[in-house]
Amino acid sequence: MGLSLEGSQNRVQSQRLRRHGQVQSPDRKHQLPRYHPISVTPEIDCVQSDLRELRWTDDTVVADFTIPGDEHNVLRVLFANHSVIIRILDEMPLNTENEGAPKEGLVPHHFAYRVEGATFEKTQSETWKFTQHPATHYRFLTGWTCLDVLSAKEPVFQVVKRIPILTFD
Repeated sequence: MGLSLEGSQNRVQSQRLRRHGQVQSPDRKHQLPRYHPISVTPEIDCVQSDLRELRWTDDTVVADFTIPGDEHNVLRVLFANHSVIIRILDEMPLNTENEGAPKEGLVPHHFAYRVEGATFEKTQSETWKFTQHPATHYRFLTGWTCLDVLSAKEPVFQVVKRIPILTFD
C-alpha cells in the first residue's frame, strides 16, 4: 500500500507550482470555456463584420475590423505589447474545436470577449504563460474570420478612417 518516492515527489512539486500560479489544478484544467463580453463602441454585429487587415510590428499588433453599414471607418483593436500570441481562424474550425459543450457567456452577434479556459490558451507553452503572467485571452468573432490574442495588456479600441489596403504586384 506504499506510494513510490517518485510519485510523492511529483505530487509535492505540482503542489508547489500550483501555489505559485505556474500550473493549473486538474479541476481548473478541464473547465469549459467561459466567455466574458467586452463592451465596444460602436456595437458591431459580428455576423456582418470581418477582419480587414492585421499588422504586427516590433511592439504593436493592430487589427482593423469592418463596421457594418460604415464604408468610411473601421474598428481598430490595438495591442501595445510585443509579447503576444495570435491565431487567425475561419469561423468554421473555431466552431468545431472540441471544447466539450456549449460555451458559457456567448452572446448572439457579439464581437469581443475575454475568454477563460479555451483550448487556444490551455495549449500554449507553460514557459510563455509563466513569463507573461498574467496573460489574458481575447477573442474577436466575425462572420468569416476569428482572431484570438493572448496578451498581458488590454486591447485599445478606436474608430479610425478606412484607408485602401496596399496591394503588392
